[in-house]
Amino acid sequence: MKIIENPQFQIDKNILQRPVFEMFSLIGKVKPIMDKIKNDGDSAIIEFNRIYDNFESPVFLIQKSELEQIAQLCSLELKSAIRQASENIKKFHSAQVSENKLVETMSGVRCWQKTVPIQKVGLYIPGGSAPLFSTVLMLAIPAKLAGCSEIVLCTPPSEKGLNPAIAFAALTSGIEQIFQIGGSQAIAALTYGTESVTKVDKIFGPGNQFVTAAKQLASLEGVAIDLPAGPSEVLVYADESANPKFVAADLLSQAEHGVDSQVILLSLNIEIVQSVLAEIAVQLEKLPRKEVAKKALNNSKAFLVASENDAINLINEYAPEHLILAIKNYNSVQEKIVNAGSIFLGNYSPESAGDYASGTNHTLPTNGYARAYSGVSLDSFCKKITVQEISKEGLKNIGKVIEIMAEAENLFAHKNAVSIRF
Repeated sequence: MKIIENPQFQIDKNILQRPVFEMFSLIGKVKPIMDKIKNDGDSAIIEFNRIYDNFESPVFLIQKSELEQIAQLCSLELKSAIRQASENIKKFHSAQVSENKLVETMSGVRCWQKTVPIQKVGLYIPGGSAPLFSTVLMLAIPAKLAGCSEIVLCTPPSEKGLNPAIAFAALTSGIEQIFQIGGSQAIAALTYGTESVTKVDKIFGPGNQFVTAAKQLASLEGVAIDLPAGPSEVLVYADESANPKFVAADLLSQAEHGVDSQVILLSLNIEIVQSVLAEIAVQLEKLPRKEVAKKALNNSKAFLVASENDAINLINEYAPEHLILAIKNYNSVQEKIVNAGSIFLGNYSPESAGDYASGTNHTLPTNGYARAYSGVSLDSFCKKITVQEISKEGLKNIGKVIEIMAEAENLFAHKNAVSIRF
């Protein structure tokens, strides 16, 4: 990790730049895959499964009975952990249910919102070297709580078969079938629908750059997506109260996600920075995914700033996906943070807790999108529909206001829609 003292990010925006993400060239590679799925349906899925995942079977749907058999291979210890994480996630997301409040804006004019679930949602669960069964919980549980009528789950196929933890997490979350489809072809199947896969209204889930590009194309086809996402990232703000071993472990926990991940260390104290970097070198050698983490560290930086105000400004400018405040006065600082996906306070709130089991959702905006986007929540699976009921007396009370405003905009049919009633 490169150490940068007193970063002038207000002048040079490149200082806070993420790894290059060439969306335009990726879309050029992904669109032909999307088009082939659109035109050829299941046969194209079978072909791409063979080409990209060495999956030769023409059957890519796993039904509940087979999921139950696969889930039996999951260890008792892991099953217990998944159940506990599931309960915490349910508890946190259940608390997000909002009341529909009726407001009488003036006498006889009653307005309210009603919350309805998105009917058909698609969930994409990454596979590969790190099958993210935790993402099944993060997406399927709020989808079920919201009441989505159809939930379509896709995950890449594997020559070794479906990961038992994914099968168990799916069943625990109320999902009873899984489509073995990976990458941009899975997003295409959810976007257009095929003979086997239902076309959905909104697509959720993280993935590699090809999945992200496919989701961008899906959004042009009238299918909503959860949020723009790129490689995973964490920023740790540490002071003398921080434990360098803890900070190093937190940084490495994100670095091991992928070679294009980025981790940022921020401090006012050069000794803290040096201690953390030394500890990273020690812990790195013990990681099974150390080669991945090493490459990610090449994209990563340690910033040394002069004041807490500088630190807060840098955090808000960078808008990290994950922010860890390993500092004494974390409560007062977190109140000043306006751009972050999820915040972790103190030395005993590792980012891994949010990834797995604390209850919060780990599907979060990356690449600076935390300036405008929230992470996935119960509301992500719902729509808010406004409703109004106006009595005859209520329309008399508000009618003149409508007529004056409509006439001022030269929209006389709008005015007449009120006038004709009297």
